[in-house]
Amino acid sequence: MLETITRRFADRHAAGRELAERLSSLVTENPIVLGLARGGVPVAYEVAQALGAPLDVLVVRKIGAPGNPEYGIGAIAEGDVRVLNQDAVRHLLVSVEELEAAIARALAEVDARVERYRGGRPPLEVRGQTALVVDDGLATGGTARAALRAVSARDPRRLILAVPVGAPESVESLREEADEVICLLEPELMWAVGLWYEHFEPTSDAEIARLLAGGAADPPPRALCAPATYGSRSPAGSRSSAIWSCRSPHRGWSCSRTAAA
Repeated sequence: MLETITRRFADRHAAGRELAERLSSLVTENPIVLGLARGGVPVAYEVAQALGAPLDVLVVRKIGAPGNPEYGIGAIAEGDVRVLNQDAVRHLLVSVEELEAAIARALAEVDARVERYRGGRPPLEVRGQTALVVDDGLATGGTARAALRAVSARDPRRLILAVPVGAPESVESLREEADEVICLLEPELMWAVGLWYEHFEPTSDAEIARLLAGGAADPPPRALCAPATYGSRSPAGSRSSAIWSCRSPHRGWSCSRTAAA
């Protein structure tokens, strides 16, 4: 359902608490909550607290266009899962050498952040469990797509994406990457994620470290005891990838994956 109202979330924590209410039925699935670094971690923290669930970070980095690194032409997630916007690459006339250099920079940043946030510990095990991927919003959906494919490669029983706000077309396109996509607001004119928050300051590494250290150790703010019913995972429909391609073999996309070293 498209949301055309103009209300905004106070901040990421408030958005996370509201999102947690929508996700209350998942408490019986004992999910693993994964927050996209950086901005998704405060949202995910509140969700994990409410569900009494373990919290971990999921590192994804935008692949910036040559000469304009703020313009994303793709994304790369830990595990060397890559997603490229081929239309943007062609439109900007990005050469193979420029693309490889941009990917190398993004990969180096992903590796550095993984070490910074986890300090050498392995990611939480999601095999055979419900993996709940949380971010602070969806614009183009490129980073979320890379994140979902990275988690899917870890073989969860169910894969769910949850965000407070997202562009309708991005929400719809990501339904083929996850078993379920949950979004509180889908404004027809999205513009930018930050416009839907009253306070949208950058999330610092120190805050991420603090939230990960707290995890779900504190008692949840309220009891969430709604029943849940769900089936086993099933492949999504085969939707063509005219714009996006990636380095991960998943859900009908023509792509390949490079294992992490």
